[in-house]
Amino acid sequence: MKSNVMPMANETTPIFQLKDLNVYYGENHAVKNVSLSILKQAITALIGPSGCGKSTFLRTLNRMNDLIPEARCEGEIVYGDVNLLDRKIDVVRLRKEIGMVFQKPNPFPKSIFNNVAYGPKMQGIKNKKNLSEIVEKSLRDATLWDEVRDRLDQNAYGLSGGQQQRLCIARCLAVKPSVILMDEPTSALDPVSTLKIEELIQRLKEKFSIVIVTHNMQQASRISDQTAFFLNGEVVEIFDTASIFSNPSDQRTKDYISGKFG
Repeated sequence: MKSNVMPMANETTPIFQLKDLNVYYGENHAVKNVSLSILKQAITALIGPSGCGKSTFLRTLNRMNDLIPEARCEGEIVYGDVNLLDRKIDVVRLRKEIGMVFQKPNPFPKSIFNNVAYGPKMQGIKNKKNLSEIVEKSLRDATLWDEVRDRLDQNAYGLSGGQQQRLCIARCLAVKPSVILMDEPTSALDPVSTLKIEELIQRLKEKFSIVIVTHNMQQASRISDQTAFFLNGEVVEIFDTASIFSNPSDQRTKDYISGKFG
């Protein structure tokens, strides 16, 4: 099926251009013939019912599906001037450039400082002053610095769920990505923590391109610039968010948004 793709009124340069992307888990065809563009320094939301291919699609953008033995991908994901599905791609470097924040906060069993410093240390940065500057900047960018500045040596597990998720975002920011992928980053959080994360995501788009999977359609409508509706592994349509929620072009999108299924 060919996706309905409408350019946004304020369309910018795409950060990703996908052509005929197919993803399989063994015999299961999880993502089917997806062709679309994801915009630079914008928030793109992926919506759709459970099991429709959203998270699988998201994980193709930094080759996380490579970690699943039976997974295979076909097609093109052009980022810059390279196809990310090329087997020659350095996936470690790729995942630095395209970071990921998961559904459940997953801090390391380390201090707050060492959680954020982990990535820079792995990149060879050893100077304590440089590390301290990176940690502070990352925590400030994740709007967490003022809450933890006096307890950086304490275990990250002592933070609340919302704080842990912002710490994971800070850990992602510390390696200076260009793109941040988020897989339902607020689904395990209370409403107050969710609001803080949403406000943070909107600020981060000034510097980063963000792709977020969410089951919360209100969240998608609040924070995203572009929304893609997935169903049965296909992209039914991808428009600017205002158009998707006010005037979808496909009846299935309208039915999903109105709550008739999903």
